[in-house]
Amino acid sequence: MSQIDVWHYSGRRNPATGVLISRDRPTIVFLTVCTLRRSATLARQICHDALVEAWTEANAWLVGAYVIMPDHMHLFCAPKNEEIAIERWIAFWKRQFRRKVGPAAPRFQSRGFHHRLRRDENYHQKWEYVRANPCRAGLVKNAEEWEYQGVLNHLPWYGDAHPSGSSARQSLAPPA
Repeated sequence: MSQIDVWHYSGRRNPATGVLISRDRPTIVFLTVCTLRRSATLARQICHDALVEAWTEANAWLVGAYVIMPDHMHLFCAPKNEEIAIERWIAFWKRQFRRKVGPAAPRFQSRGFHHRLRRDENYHQKWEYVRANPCRAGLVKNAEEWEYQGVLNHLPWYGDAHPSGSSARQSLAPPA
């Protein structure tokens, strides 16, 4: 039975809220957030800069690698403050983003989709998927050419699950 079938039979329209935080392994979440009605308005420098600023200010969760597409974004994140639920964190940085861009800011769908990674292999598979998104969409020939991507914090699979990192954009490399 597919995940969609499980949601259908359980009566859910959206994935469960919250993220299970484990003490025995890292908590790294793969998050996708789409624009309202999938409007293709995100892939602009003003939006990129405002998102980076908003994520830096919304420091209850740390953003690792991310890719901003015209109508959605993918990112990896990890809790820095376990008391702040991921949904509350998302709502906060969306508000910060709107304040920074102004009235013309793209609107987002009310919910994002998040999935806690279970294994290191999932992390690398998701990263390759995210990295190749601009190529699959025909926006660039090589993933490195896409300008609306970056890494704000290193989110290691093993070791410190709550890394401190620089808020400056770093060169992209697959998650370690």
